[in-house]
Amino acid sequence: MKRLYLMRHAKSSWKNKDLEDYQRPLNKRGKRDASFMGKVLKKRGVFFDIIISSSAKRAYQSAKRVAKEIGYDKKILKDKKLYLISFEEFLDYIKNLDDKYKSVLIIGHNPDISKLFSYLTGKESKMPTAAVGALKFKGDRWRDIEEREIEALFFDYPKKFLTK
Repeated sequence: MKRLYLMRHAKSSWKNKDLEDYQRPLNKRGKRDASFMGKVLKKRGVFFDIIISSSAKRAYQSAKRVAKEIGYDKKILKDKKLYLISFEEFLDYIKNLDDKYKSVLIIGHNPDISKLFSYLTGKESKMPTAAVGALKFKGDRWRDIEEREIEALFFDYPKKFLTK
């Protein structure tokens, strides 16, 4: 059985207008929300064999905050391919994950992370910043993800917890 967790990076700062999009860091709310989502994942008992993040600054900072909260002590893989990746490329990326990983967190960007989650669940989903969507499917190979029945385990985001 494989578990895939897709996370949209937390809220980024627009304070420095001279920074390229790729270099934008998290803002104060983004830092808080990324850490909060790490706590949510820890409370759910989630673990990851690997965390893979877009190499964009805001995504990697989100990954580091989540990792810290859940006690993930392995290396976070930064991959530039996840920055400005198309939906089709994103799906191929997942199909090419190493099958030794059973539980994977990927931190990326909209709109394609939302498109991918929607496609895999069969339900329209717009992922707000710091949202995490969790999926599982039976099988031993990531390349079979489209051929297996996929179960959505949860879809969490910071504001969901503020309204309760």
